[in-house]
Amino acid sequence: MSSLTFALFLLLGLQVTDTATETGKHCTDLMPLDLLSFVLERDTSKLAPGVHIRKVGGVRGVHFSRPHSSLSFPSSQLLANCDLFPQEFSIVVTLKITHIAPKRNEYIVSLVEERKEENRTVEEKDEGQRFERNNEKNINGGAQDREREEDRLFRREEELRRLKLGLRFSRNRLHFLFKGHGGVIEQWVFGRLRLADNQWHTLVLAISGRHAKLTVDCGPPLEMVPSRSFPSDLNIQGSKFHIGSRGKWKGLFSGLLRQLVLVPGSDATSQICPSSDPRLAALSVPPLLLDLPVKGTETDSYLPSYEVQVSVGLDRICSKRLQGQLWFNPLRKGLYLCDGAVWIPVLQEHKRLDYVLEDQVLTTSSETYDVEVFQVPGMGLMAAMAHRSTASGSAVYLWSHTGFQLYQNISTYGALAWRHFNMGKRMFLVVSNSGGGPDEHAERESEKELSVIYKWSKRRKLFVQYQTLQTFCARDWEAFQINRHTYLAVANHRQGNNNHTIDSVVYKWNRLTKSFEVHQTLRTSGAYDWEFFTVGPYHFLVVANAFDGVTTHVDSVIYVWLNGSFRVFQTIKTFCATDWEMFQIGRRVFLVVANGHRLHGNGRSRYAINSTIYELDMSGQLFVRFQDIVTYSAVDWEFFSLGEDNYLVVANSFDGESYSLNSVLYRWQGYEGFVPVHWLPTIGCSDWEFFSSQGESYLIYSSAKAPLSKVFKLKTH
Repeated sequence: MSSLTFALFLLLGLQVTDTATETGKHCTDLMPLDLLSFVLERDTSKLAPGVHIRKVGGVRGVHFSRPHSSLSFPSSQLLANCDLFPQEFSIVVTLKITHIAPKRNEYIVSLVEERKEENRTVEEKDEGQRFERNNEKNINGGAQDREREEDRLFRREEELRRLKLGLRFSRNRLHFLFKGHGGVIEQWVFGRLRLADNQWHTLVLAISGRHAKLTVDCGPPLEMVPSRSFPSDLNIQGSKFHIGSRGKWKGLFSGLLRQLVLVPGSDATSQICPSSDPRLAALSVPPLLLDLPVKGTETDSYLPSYEVQVSVGLDRICSKRLQGQLWFNPLRKGLYLCDGAVWIPVLQEHKRLDYVLEDQVLTTSSETYDVEVFQVPGMGLMAAMAHRSTASGSAVYLWSHTGFQLYQNISTYGALAWRHFNMGKRMFLVVSNSGGGPDEHAERESEKELSVIYKWSKRRKLFVQYQTLQTFCARDWEAFQINRHTYLAVANHRQGNNNHTIDSVVYKWNRLTKSFEVHQTLRTSGAYDWEFFTVGPYHFLVVANAFDGVTTHVDSVIYVWLNGSFRVFQTIKTFCATDWEMFQIGRRVFLVVANGHRLHGNGRSRYAINSTIYELDMSGQLFVRFQDIVTYSAVDWEFFSLGEDNYLVVANSFDGESYSLNSVLYRWQGYEGFVPVHWLPTIGCSDWEFFSSQGESYLIYSSAKAPLSKVFKLKTH
């Protein structure tokens, strides 16, 4: 052995020794990994043994007739410089299954620990010894059968010990297997799937800690929260990926495979959904399987290049051979043209929402009806939460690097909402109290309910009481300015237990008395929310009327500011309207209403009803229906933008049977309107708030049925 070779071995030995002493490294900041392309494009001149390309219904897929070493590769070739499998990831699969036997399991992909040479030698010796014993006992059939059964069980147990991770399916189920804590094989099963129907299907399996979500053909997701989470310390050193099998004949995938992508660190659903063809939604399809050839032949050379040279995938090399070819990258949502050397962007999408990750579970002293997020100069980001309990009152939280932390308790009485506002350099908070205060022994009809305005004390760094105003089961406050004057509008919901048609009040700040005074009263029916907005030189105020004492089918009213007061501009039929949200996209102006439920008299309530988006018709000078969205006792809408994308999230609170249901995040798709892209599990969701901190974006929701609130981080790409 030469001195150079010896030195190389010595360095490798030192490297291995050093690595073994370090804590395992996680895979971070990885791009999506196209596993199918990796094995198909090793040698583009020929297909690997046992690999066949078949075209069914104009769509190409790969069929495996036998396992082969070319369909497996060390995990280190793709998951480089990391020892541990990502704790958060998703797998995108497009497949077609004709038929599968009732008790058969077939692997789509697996990650298996390689056999060590010394173990293989021992196994070969054991196999030889067992062969000799069998020859000696061949006159005894029973002993030979027992020996074979022992061998089968031994091999099966050994194979399970080597399995790190696997995705397989049976007749009506999808199984996700992995080596859990203590080396035990865990199995998460999604049932009631109809995959073996001779149709193409695209699946996205997203794993995040203790949360698993399966999306089939861009439909509503199937979600589970297992008792044990996916391990954060799954060591993948010395393991191999096997495509379409687990490296054995048994469990070989018998269908067609078109796409297989591993996406570390994110949920890939939003990258491919919604789709015009959800069964074939593509993130990265190998060039060999594209519906049109990558390179034209002599017989089709007369066709324009843009008709025959188009590819879809995550990574393509631009060369003279591909000059003039268009490439679509679904991750970047960009279209590129090859000039013979580099890819030139033709169309490219900007930063957009990729994944919604639970960031904090905030335990509160009581159920919470509303959360208000705002900035306090010199302090940072704060959140005021309206807690139901009178005993514990409400609370103000301060944002830190670990999330929201309790900062100040404030005595409230059945608090329903908070609103913050500024007047010059002064900051205020106003709370909607629905109770009468500490002395609540009087009858409800005679109680005097006081809502309170608090002022921020720069000296004490606390909110201190500033002014009280009589209200009647106040559901909401709205603060706004017109012509440099500050106004507050309160939504009085009811007086006593039965009187819902009462006056709500607009207050105006008196600069001389330094207090708010009544400016105008407006007749409302079970008022739930006010929303102020401005279009050009005009100021509008819209009320969400919920109930008139008999029915929830009542008019909500849009007012316009004329000659110093609000006048009726338009009425809109709503069903227990609980919230209005105004937003603009470009020059277009929209209003969306949250409809709670349908009820008339003693009839049965309907909770699954349409909430509606209205658009301002500039020529007709009124709001017209734009889009209906099915919601479940919706109580809030929140609009926000990320990059150049616009979103709406709805607070679904009750479906007639359960308070535990998904609230839905929608993305603006132009002429398609808003389409669902994320389903967020909530419990009695009462409010959503969007906020940003240090370049990161978040959503927080409050629960009216559980003493908790949750913060979600919005991961973008």
